[in-house]
Amino acid sequence: MTLEIIGAGFGRTGTLSLKGALEKLGFGPCYHMVEVFQNPSHIPYWGAAARGEAIDWQALLTGYRSGVDWPICSYYKELADLFPEAKVILSVREPHGWFKSLHNTIFSKENTGNLWREDTPEDMKSMMHKVMIETFDGKNDVEEHAVQVFNEHIAQVKADIEPERLLVYEVGSGWAPLCDFLQVPVPAEPYPSVNSTAEFQSRSGAVHAAKGNSSAP
Repeated sequence: MTLEIIGAGFGRTGTLSLKGALEKLGFGPCYHMVEVFQNPSHIPYWGAAARGEAIDWQALLTGYRSGVDWPICSYYKELADLFPEAKVILSVREPHGWFKSLHNTIFSKENTGNLWREDTPEDMKSMMHKVMIETFDGKNDVEEHAVQVFNEHIAQVKADIEPERLLVYEVGSGWAPLCDFLQVPVPAEPYPSVNSTAEFQSRSGAVHAAKGNSSAP
């Protein structure tokens, strides 16, 4: 099995819904940030990648047919070169709405505070530093700057990937453009819609509460 689809879109551009859609269409398992947390053995790979070290992508992604979200999207170019037959999906949304969603979820003080705990593995910290700090030049909380980075990333992906290999997928577009691009039938069921801001906050709060309880005497 080899990687057939590479997601180049930033987190909070409907990537968890896209993961579900790709798996429904037969392109699963699909790698997503949730895989990192579910597979601690993957963390050293991402830590090494964040530090600019060479890693064995084939070993890390064995068994996956697709990948979306951070940290995959930070390495879309390397992966596109390594898997030349793979198609690339760039998920996008209105930039200022994306920024608001980002800071109500992944980059919220509660979520980031728990990611930077003293007991967080160093490789995880390296990975998250790459995503949260380096990507945005240390200014992820400055809306205009973050939006500029978001738009520049979109432009860079379009410049790097051949048009016939790339789908720019607008959040909320449903099955049609995705199925047309992948040349598969449109499912009868609705396109997945998961991981809203409220769902993220609820899940994140439950996870952090469980961690707190597990560390209690």
